[in-house]
Amino acid sequence: MCLIIASGTFLSVASAQVTPPGKTLPPTVPPPPVLLSTQRLAIAGLAHDHVHNILGEYRNGKVIIVGIAEADKKLRERYQQQYNLPDSIFFDDLKKMVTAKKPDVVLGYNPVAKHIDIVEVCAPLGISVMVEKPLAATLAQANRMEFLALKYYIRLLTNYETTWYPSYQHIYDAVAKDSIGQIRKMVVHDGHEGPKEIGCSKDFTNWLTDPELNGAGALNDFGCYGADLMTWLMNGQKPIAVTAVARHFKLQTYPKVEDDATIIVEYPTATGIIEASWNWPFSIKDLEVFGDEGYMHALDNNNVVARIGKAPATICIAPPLPAPNDNPISYLQMVSKNRLKGITDRSSLKYNMIVMQILDAAKRSIAEGKRIVL
Repeated sequence: MCLIIASGTFLSVASAQVTPPGKTLPPTVPPPPVLLSTQRLAIAGLAHDHVHNILGEYRNGKVIIVGIAEADKKLRERYQQQYNLPDSIFFDDLKKMVTAKKPDVVLGYNPVAKHIDIVEVCAPLGISVMVEKPLAATLAQANRMEFLALKYYIRLLTNYETTWYPSYQHIYDAVAKDSIGQIRKMVVHDGHEGPKEIGCSKDFTNWLTDPELNGAGALNDFGCYGADLMTWLMNGQKPIAVTAVARHFKLQTYPKVEDDATIIVEYPTATGIIEASWNWPFSIKDLEVFGDEGYMHALDNNNVVARIGKAPATICIAPPLPAPNDNPISYLQMVSKNRLKGITDRSSLKYNMIVMQILDAAKRSIAEGKRIVL
C-alpha cells in the first residue's frame, strides 16, 4: 500500500511539473452510468416505501422509467420533488399510462391487495408485471392473477429483498452439491421492531396494517419470505401440512392485525419453521438449514456460518452474485428475453403460488386452531 501511495504521489508531482505555466488540466469527466436494463419500465403506485429503490436508480441514470400511475396527487408531488421527476411521466390511471407510454414491464408498488388490478390491466395488453412481495393479499387473488398471466403469456414475478442476498445463494448451492446431506429442518427469521417504529411512511403503514389491503399483518409481510425460501430450497415441493400461531402484542399500535406469527411447514422429509414479527428489538433476516451431515446459517446478506460433520464451525463471506442475477431490474430483463428463465426460482409465479398456499393455510390454521393438511 505504501508503494502504491508513493507511486501515485510521484506521478502527480511529475504531471504537475510538465503542465505549462498558467494552464490548468481539464476537469475529469465521470463516465456515464451503466444501465441496469434497457427496458422501458413503468410504475404502478407509490404507496410502497420500496419504490425508493427504483426511483433512486432512475435518479442515478441506471433505469428508464417512462410512466408512473398514482391517483394520490400529494403522494405524486412528494416523490416528484424528491427525485426530480418530469410532469410528463405522471398519470392518475394505470390503463391510460400503459396505453400512452407502452412500457415493456410494469412494476407494482401499490398495496398488496391491489396487485391484482395491475395484472387485470396489463395482462390483456401483453405487458409483464413484477410486484413487491407477497404476490397477492389472498389465495383467491393469486389464483386469478395466475389465470391471467397464463392466458396472456406474460411474466408475473414477485420481488423479495432476500433474493439478492449472496449468503442465501451460497447455502442453496452448498445444499445442491449435497454438502450438508438431505435437508431436515429450515428456520427463517424475518422481522423488525415494527413498521411504525422503524419510520415507514404513513402512506405505507396505512395499508400495511390493514387486514384487507395487506391480507394480514406480520404474517403476510414477513411470513412470505420464509415460505418463498423453503419452496426454493425444497425445489418447488409443496408441503403436506401447515400449522400456525399468531400473537397480538401491540394492540394499541396495530389494532387490526397480528404483529407476530409462527408457521410450521411440514414436508415428507423435512420441517420448516417461519418466524415473522413486528415485535423484535432489532431487524433481522436470516436463514438456518440443518442437514443430515451439516448445518449452515446465513447471518445476514453476506456472512455464513457452516459446520460440516464434526469439524469446527467456520464463517465465511459469500461470493458476490453474478450479473444479471444480482439485481431485480437486470434479472427482470434477462427473464423477459429468455422464456426458459425465471420459471423455478424465488421470483417465479410457480413458486409464489406455493407461497400463497402456505400463507393461506397459515391463516386458516390460526382461524380454526388446528393443523391444515394440504
